[in-house]
Formats: sequence, structure tokens, C-alpha cells
Amino acid sequence: MTKYLTVSALTKYLKAKFDKDPYLEKVYLTGEISNFRQRPSHQYFAIKDENAVVQAIMWAGQFNKLDFKLEDGMKVLVTGRVSIYPANGSYSINIENIVPDGVGALAVKFEQLKKRLTEEGLFNEQHKQVLPQIARRIAVVTSPSGAVIKDIITTVNRRFPLAEIVLYPTKVQGEGAAEEIATNIERANAQGDFDLLIIGRGGGSIEDLWCFNEEIVVRAIFESHLPVISSVGHETDITLSDFVADRRAATPTAAAELASSNTKIDLLNWLREQETRLSNRMIQIVKHRRERVEKLANSVMFRQPERLYDGHIQKVEQLTDRMQHIMEQELTVVSHRHQYATNNLIQSFTALVENRKNRADQMYQSLLLLDISKIKNRGFALVKSGNKIVKSINDVKTGQNIEIELSDGSVNAEIKGE
Repeated sequence: MTKYLTVSALTKYLKAKFDKDPYLEKVYLTGEISNFRQRPSHQYFAIKDENAVVQAIMWAGQFNKLDFKLEDGMKVLVTGRVSIYPANGSYSINIENIVPDGVGALAVKFEQLKKRLTEEGLFNEQHKQVLPQIARRIAVVTSPSGAVIKDIITTVNRRFPLAEIVLYPTKVQGEGAAEEIATNIERANAQGDFDLLIIGRGGGSIEDLWCFNEEIVVRAIFESHLPVISSVGHETDITLSDFVADRRAATPTAAAELASSNTKIDLLNWLREQETRLSNRMIQIVKHRRERVEKLANSVMFRQPERLYDGHIQKVEQLTDRMQHIMEQELTVVSHRHQYATNNLIQSFTALVENRKNRADQMYQSLLLLDISKIKNRGFALVKSGNKIVKSINDVKTGQNIEIELSDGSVNAEIKGE
């Protein structure tokens, strides 16, 4: 009897075959990317040739490591493993690595970055700075041991010995070179006393020159306020630094020639140009000032100078009248306050004097009540023993003589008994 398999069983069987097949664990494919639309994490697209199509999956971890941008129609070399997805029975390749085919990954990355920066406008002519006619101080960003700096120094010394060259020793190849180039470009700009900046290195492969294609270097050149001459590689070598620089030189010698004047001839020509420009400028200034003087001389204010101060005189008079009115008002108020204060002071002082007088009379009457003569007139007597006043019976003894003072005289007496 024939035994029928379920679809799931067949798919499971095929999946096990695929998973165990050593030839499918690592497959190397070449083809063209199709139906690519970048997603937030994992990427799903197809690899095709003229006769077949295979679905592809690239997980976020591998995709984020790519240093170029996948595009529809791009020819690529793919490394991955083949597996079956049980839910729909389709097979696909799980991509572990992918690189552009033909021109190479760096070339693709170069074109993609060039396209993006061009769209941003970094290479537009309107951003290019004019090189100075005479560069007295020149900054050079390159390797201290290469032939570039030697050629630049030799050429500048021959053409314009007065120029000063300052080298910023820089790594120009390998890991960390791009960051060092960008940093030294920024340092030269920050120093602020250079007329020109040269960056460069000798020839080499695209890998050797790649640091001059890095976005960090391109943007550092674009943001430089110093005019920049790029001299990277041989004449046939082109980098993104050449596109963004204000001028490109095919060789270090050519860069030095662009940076230096042609000794006496260029210097004399430059001085003549400056003399002509200065003379023309002075003529323009004198003409402009003369026109201003003539215009002022013909103005109404010079023909009728009294009009300059008519308005001021009127304003002063108005302010004087206003000030006088205010002062009169203030004086009236002050006068009223003074009169009011004077009246209050007189009333207060009169009341105070009357009060003090009444108190004095009261005190005088009180003193009169204490007067001995007044007391004696009321029938009282003052008893003395010697020079002491007798206040108590304990102050005298039997047989003791005492003096009794009355209102009209005094008498002597003797104590007979208590």
C-alpha cells in the first residue's frame, strides 16, 4: 500500500538534507541584487542571473558591518549557507559576507560617497577660496619622512625664500590616518596665522590613499577657512580631497609652485598691483569725501546756521517756563508747610510753658507746707536738746534742759518727769 507524506514531513525531510549537506554549508555565489529595499533591521532581497533567482536574507549584525551601500542591479560576490524555510517550502541563502563584484568595494564606496557629498554641495565651485598671491606662512599636513615635504621645502625656498613652512607631522596611511589628518587641518586653522594649507602624500594604491577619501577628511577640508591645496598620489590618482580642496596639484612640486610666488618677478608684479589698487582706492575715497563736503556746504544748515539752534532755543524756553512754574508751585507748598509748622510750634511751646508754670506753682505750694514758720503759726512748737531736734520721749531724760521754739520766740524748760 502506498504511503503518502504530508507536506510538512516532506519539507522537514528536505530541510534536514539541506542542513546536513556539506556543500550547502558555505556557498559562494555571484549575481545581481534584485528587489532590494532597505529595512530597519534584517534585509530581504534576491540574487539573480539571467536564468534563475534565489532569495537572500542578511541579518542586521552582518548588514551593519558593510562599508558600502547595497543597491538594486549591483553585481556582488556572496558568501553564505543555503537553508529551507519550512513555512512556505522555499529555499534561500543566509548571507554571511557580500562584496561588490568587478570594480571592488572601495571603488563602489568611493562613488557612493562622492555622489552623496556632491548632492550636499561640498564640491561646488562657489565654495572654492582664492589662493593668496603671496603666502608668507604655509602649513603642510603630511608625513615628516616622505618625499612630499622635501619637495615642497626645496621648491618654496627656490621661488620665495621669505616664506615660512610649518610642518604638521601626520600619518597618511593605515588605521587612524584619516582622524589624524582631519585633526591637523583643524589645528592649523585654529592657530590662525597661516596664509595657506597644503595636504598630501606620495603615490600608492587606492587602499594606500583611502584615508584622503574618508568623509571626516573631506569635511575638515570643506570647513577650513584657510585655502587648501591637495596633492595626493600621482597625477592619475584622484581622491575626494582633490574635489573638495580649493586647488588640486598633480605633484608636491606643483603644490609648492601654487603656494609660492615666482621670486622677484611675481613679488614686483604683486607690489605694482597693490600700488595701483591703493592709488585707485585713495582717489575714490578723496572723491567721495569731496562730494560729501560739497553737499554739506550747500546744505540749508550751512546757508542758514541759525536754523541749527532755533528749535533748541524754543525747547530751552519751554523748559525754563515749565521749571519756573514748577518752582512756584513747590515754593507755595513749602511756604504753607512752613507756616503750618510755625503755628504748631508756637502752640506747642505755649502749652509747654503753661504746663511748666503750673507745675512750679504746685511745687512752691508744697514747699510752703513744709516751712517751719508756717507750722509754728498753726500752734506747733519745735523741741531741741542741744543742736538736735527731739523727736521721741526716748531722746530726753529727767532733769535734762530743752529748748522750745514757738512762732514768736523760744523758751527753756527742764524735764521733770516722764
